[in-house]
Amino acid sequence: MLTLEQFRSNRNALFWSLHAAGWGAYGVSQYFGALLYEKPNSYAQVIMVAAVSGFILSMPMRFIYRRLWGRTPRSIVVGVLATCYVIALALRTVINLAYKQFVEPDWQFKTLFELFGGAISATYLLLCWSALYFGIKYYESQQQQQEAVLKAVALAQESQLKMLRYQLNPHFLFNTLNAISTLILDNQNRTANHAVTRLSEFLRYTLDQDPMKKVSLRQEIEALDLYLGTERLRFGDRLRLEYAIEGPALEALVPSLLLQPLLENSLKYAVSPREQGGCVRIEGRTRGLMLEVSVIDDGPGMQDRYSPNERRGVGLRNTRERLAVLYGENHRFAVLNSHPGLRIDMALPLETAGAHDEPGTEQQTYPESQRASA
Repeated sequence: MLTLEQFRSNRNALFWSLHAAGWGAYGVSQYFGALLYEKPNSYAQVIMVAAVSGFILSMPMRFIYRRLWGRTPRSIVVGVLATCYVIALALRTVINLAYKQFVEPDWQFKTLFELFGGAISATYLLLCWSALYFGIKYYESQQQQQEAVLKAVALAQESQLKMLRYQLNPHFLFNTLNAISTLILDNQNRTANHAVTRLSEFLRYTLDQDPMKKVSLRQEIEALDLYLGTERLRFGDRLRLEYAIEGPALEALVPSLLLQPLLENSLKYAVSPREQGGCVRIEGRTRGLMLEVSVIDDGPGMQDRYSPNERRGVGLRNTRERLAVLYGENHRFAVLNSHPGLRIDMALPLETAGAHDEPGTEQQTYPESQRASA
């Protein structure tokens, strides 16, 4: 048994089903017409012959129209009219002979016009068949063109997303290697060795992740901790990290490594330049059909971060572009001063990985080792 989708995609099955249904409907309508006009019982045999011969004689029209498809409108119109009229002559000849055989055996054809009688009405019938054929074929052509356009757009978006996603790795790697180099110059070889180990773990994770894949916010936080393993070795007690994430939000899906460039941005501008370090807070909540995620730091804010002479904000631009490609206008990304510090707010369509907790307001509790430096 063919499913509905398989039936639609199987053009031969679709054609023969519609072809048989059309001539079957013709036979049924002619039969009820004969009853209405009180035709003799033998007329039913003529109707059966007309339906079967119409089914057989109109079959070549499909192959003729395939050759006409794609030609100029004038060629199509002339070809359709000629085809319908020739087949109508043959159909009426068979019907008139059947009428003579089953209804009026004494009827004698005096001229060819009597033998071909009714050819004009049969031509109209076949023109309706032709209009239905070309209508379905045109609809299928439009669908195929639309699917091709959508596929091309999807491939372009996928390529753009992969480019944006892979752009993060060399950017992050450059910053981390600079930090490890500083540790080596300061003769902190043991710390540098631990940093290289943590870096390799994080890079292995990024390489294993499909750039098109979405992960739960819980998995994103776990991946973030791999990244923080390296950064905690750099900053020690100067790095303070807080989480305030509602239980249901943890099961919501987000693009993989969405938070890493935002956290890196905060570490670079809110923690690294200041002797006392800084605090970064990650919040997550569900509001209706949206997931809201915020990354907040207590650094100098936007004014100091975007001086005209510095090329900064690579992570922010990258994240903004990724979200725009993935969600179009159905998202929000805002960078605001929080006095003090910077606040990055995101709102994404709520997608869940599976069953999650009932909506509530309680926040996920993390061990102290994840709330502050190691």
